[in-house]
Order: sequence, then structure tokens, then C-alpha cells
Amino acid sequence: MISYLQGKIILKKEKFIILDVNGVGYKVFLSKKVFSKIPTIGKNLKVFCFLNVRENSLELYGFLDFKGLEFFEILNSISGVGPKAALEISSLGSLEKIKEEISSQNVKIFEGIPGIGKKKAMKIILELSGKIKEFSQKKKLPPKIDEVEEALINLGFSRQRAKEATSRVPKEIKETSQRIKEALKILSSN
Repeated sequence: MISYLQGKIILKKEKFIILDVNGVGYKVFLSKKVFSKIPTIGKNLKVFCFLNVRENSLELYGFLDFKGLEFFEILNSISGVGPKAALEISSLGSLEKIKEEISSQNVKIFEGIPGIGKKKAMKIILELSGKIKEFSQKKKLPPKIDEVEEALINLGFSRQRAKEATSRVPKEIKETSQRIKEALKILSSN
């Protein structure tokens, strides 16, 4: 399952981009909100993905952070709400804004989303009420593991040694590959 991609944007259309990841182009559908935040063609982009598998197609939906992906998955799990509608709903605003609208039972928030009438909007609000509470109460994700630290662990170093070496790499070195080289030098000198 594809759950994360990092690559160069080679094409931007109204609802999707094509992301070149090591010579393979992935078509990734984005919400309007996410689309407005991504860089221009030729720039690198990291996206968390949801792979929707159907009988005759595979579709990727992209999000800039894991929380956005989780919220999309909650929306997509509601019967009668497919991935395209879930993507549109997730672009209505921040999670906090959507939570406020749902707690006030405002069905108008869903106006303009294709395939969602008043009845379906009420059903979505009813189902989302409980799910959003669960989502909000979930424990926070563990702190993001440093890419350099992760690379050193993959090379066979213990997490403790990798963490120690990574912390000793000068902060002014920004590029990941250079930081890895510097950390390897630190590890080999010990």
C-alpha cells in the first residue's frame, strides 16, 4: 500500500498533480485547500497518501500532514461518502472549523459538494459527531524521527548511537545527505 510519497511535481491540474518519484509518475488527487498550499512545478513535495482500490482503478489522494490523512479516512469510512466527497469535505476548512459546524448541526457546511444533499448531510453530521470526538482524543503521534537518525538505524547502528551522533552534527548543515555523512564521521571517530 502506498502511504507516503516524496518527489518532484511535474504537472499540476485543477484536482490533481503528477509527482515524479524516482522516474515513476504518480497521479495524486488533492483537495482545494491542499492544492493552494503546494509549491510550483519542478519543486519537491512530500505527501501522505490514501490508496483507493476499486475494481477498475487505483487512485491516490494526497495530504500535507498525517492528521489530514486521518481525518479523510474518517470521512471516507462513513457509508455513502466516497473518497472524492471526503476529499471535498476535508477541504472545507480546518478540523476545528468543521468540528464547530458539526457540533452546531449546520448542514449548510456541505452545500456545494456534489452528491451531498440535506439528508446525506444530516447522516454525515450524525456519524461524524462521535468519530470526531474519538479522533480528537487520540494520543498525539510520537515525535517525528530525524531522517538522519533513521538512516543510521537502517545502516545497522543502535537507536541510541544514531541519536547521539545526530545530535552532534552541526546545525548549520541542512542537507540530509551531508548530515548523514557528518554523522557517519562522528560514529567512525568513536
